[in-house]
Amino acid sequence: MANNESKNWTLSFSFPFNIPSSPESAAVRIIRNLGKLSLYYAIFVWTVLFITLIPKRKDSVVCLVITTEITFLYFLLLRSFPDSLLLHKIIDKRFVLFLLFVITAVLLILTHAAVHFFMVLAATLPIVLLHAVLSRVEDVIVHEQAGEMARLVQERLADAARPESLV
Repeated sequence: MANNESKNWTLSFSFPFNIPSSPESAAVRIIRNLGKLSLYYAIFVWTVLFITLIPKRKDSVVCLVITTEITFLYFLLLRSFPDSLLLHKIIDKRFVLFLLFVITAVLLILTHAAVHFFMVLAATLPIVLLHAVLSRVEDVIVHEQAGEMARLVQERLADAARPESLV
């Protein structure tokens, strides 16, 4: 017969945005979120720039793709050589990224896409700052208790660690 034990289920929703209580906490939240989510913000700005350049500025799109590939290759190089003193200590990653940003901006200006570039920055930077102010990243992390999946994984690991019986 089935066990008449009832399980209590709770359903809770977490809203990852709220208004900071003071200007100081807003500034701290902006700095923290720009540090944690900078890659996502950069991808957002890059995507909007890419979409706005497609219809009329195909040469600018090529320049944007080239500098993006150079950036990806640089990060692959960093990942391939994690113990390199030259790549990690002498040449700062922030300096290289700033240099690539400047090169991208100059190439977009030279290909007559400066208006697109500055319009995209003017349109996306307020959105990024608004998200950085309102987003509470550290509060969204969910700490789950060991549930059914954790029990199954532990059993599987225990089975794998047991010496096989000789038959």
